[in-house]
Amino acid sequence: MIIRLEEEKDYLEVENMVRNSFWNIYRPGAFEHYIVHNLRDDESFIKDLAYVIEVDDKIIAHINYSKGRIVFKNDAVDAVVLGPISVDTKYQNHGYGSKLIEHTLGLILEMNIPFVFVIGDEHYYHRFGFESASKYDIYIDGTDKNEECPFFMIKILDKNKMELIEGTFYNPEVFNVNENDVDEFDKIS
Repeated sequence: MIIRLEEEKDYLEVENMVRNSFWNIYRPGAFEHYIVHNLRDDESFIKDLAYVIEVDDKIIAHINYSKGRIVFKNDAVDAVVLGPISVDTKYQNHGYGSKLIEHTLGLILEMNIPFVFVIGDEHYYHRFGFESASKYDIYIDGTDKNEECPFFMIKILDKNKMELIEGTFYNPEVFNVNENDVDEFDKIS
């Protein structure tokens, strides 16, 4: 098993693996592969945190990070968000996703990034120290601030840099996907 930075030569293999791993999981079809494809050319993309796992010269897992924004009453700051992350269906439930998350969170700590957001299964991400962002009065755009949003989580890496007050998190625009665009992309990829 090799954990390494994603390279341009990996793009198509990664996109196909991402599409297959998300296929019919949250909705009919998938669009996460399209996000991965577009994210690489987006200013929010954090290239130094795009990693893959290779087993027997085959990419079996992939992770991305990007920069969203937290908007406060009088200010806004960049905020790192994990995802998409995917593992080939034949290799799921063997700890490969955990290895990628742990590896990249270690890098994030070295980069002095004070916190990371994730949108996903709270039962899965709690094991890495993620907790509800609403505990810190941070909510994801489009959700009711009076209701718990368990799938929107934060991992605090440096409590000394946590001076946040109530704010709204905005994902990078590249995460807003038009299904027709995905259909067109799938015809040519």
